[in-house]
Amino acid sequence: MSDLRALQDKAELHDLVMRYCRAVDRRQFAALRALYHDDAFEDRGDIFVGSIDEFVAWMPVAMESFELTTHRIFNTLFVLDGDRAEGEIYAEAYHRTTGLDAQEIVVGGRYFDHYERRRGVWKFSRRSSAVDRCEMRPVNHEAYRHLTADLPPGLPNSADPSFAALPLLQDLR
Repeated sequence: MSDLRALQDKAELHDLVMRYCRAVDRRQFAALRALYHDDAFEDRGDIFVGSIDEFVAWMPVAMESFELTTHRIFNTLFVLDGDRAEGEIYAEAYHRTTGLDAQEIVVGGRYFDHYERRRGVWKFSRRSSAVDRCEMRPVNHEAYRHLTADLPPGLPNSADPSFAALPLLQDLR
């Protein structure tokens, strides 16, 4: 494999991971489904284990108690083997619950990804994860009012300000 091809493959895999974060945080479940091969498998331990179609059907229910989520990616390590690859992805997922006693839950961990390139396109074939840390604290509503008063709020749907500000991202798949 040429160095240039390897760099291109790793860039495509990194983009795939970034698209996953956007699809989950904006609740774009059709876009999420498009990132996985039809026979893909998702393993989140006691939370969820099953096919990608079962995972995508489960996601709206799993996300309904969260006013907002934000997934951030840190270290990405990809190892290529022709049309197969593996990746260890360090991530942090922020979850804000709803209600008067809303909580902020921040989970740090890693995704263990298996990818395959089929018909020239990289997608997830299997995904599992591990939790390295977790924090929970009450939402500081005063901080949100004081520090973000003039900014539009992030929203977990297509009403998010990014859709108006970045029209090229509207049909991201």
